[in-house]
Amino acid sequence: MHKHKRYAAHLARRACASYILPMSQVKSSSKSDPNYKVIAENRRARFDYAIDDDVECGIILEGSEVKSLRNGGANIAESYAAVEDGELWLVNSYVAPYSQAKTFTHEERRRRKLLVSKKQLSNLWNETQRKGMTLVPLVMYFNHRGMAKIKIGIAKGKKLHDKRETAAKRDWSRQKQRLLKDHG
Repeated sequence: MHKHKRYAAHLARRACASYILPMSQVKSSSKSDPNYKVIAENRRARFDYAIDDDVECGIILEGSEVKSLRNGGANIAESYAAVEDGELWLVNSYVAPYSQAKTFTHEERRRRKLLVSKKQLSNLWNETQRKGMTLVPLVMYFNHRGMAKIKIGIAKGKKLHDKRETAAKRDWSRQKQRLLKDHG
């Protein structure tokens, strides 16, 4: 049997509905994937802002920054994203210095360029031009391919009464869970 005939037979088997892929060829979900790892999460963002939409962005990093992120040394709680001169930047994010890199270390709070498509960049810029809208980093993680990514939220700041309402809803849901657990 020739090589191309074997390949055609292989494709026919894959097209057949009864053909089951071996587990090695099945894509795993991000939660069970060993490469997927959350590095830093901005928990305050969902409390302080009303998130309308989010966008996944790549990050341009130096080698020592990647090593530090793999060790979990990052903080995005006080950072924000900004569109400047047709580029998207992550400002004021903290990446801890990597202890093994003595001479070629990085600046901890430098501006880091974020990678998005031109269409996404245009949409982000248009959204930030609306009154009160800002770009807030939500979570930084390594995806299933081991690439560092950051999820940016298009957000509007909440007023004090909105924050109180969010806290009241959270408390009520906790109380409901306790009641269901005790009586259910």
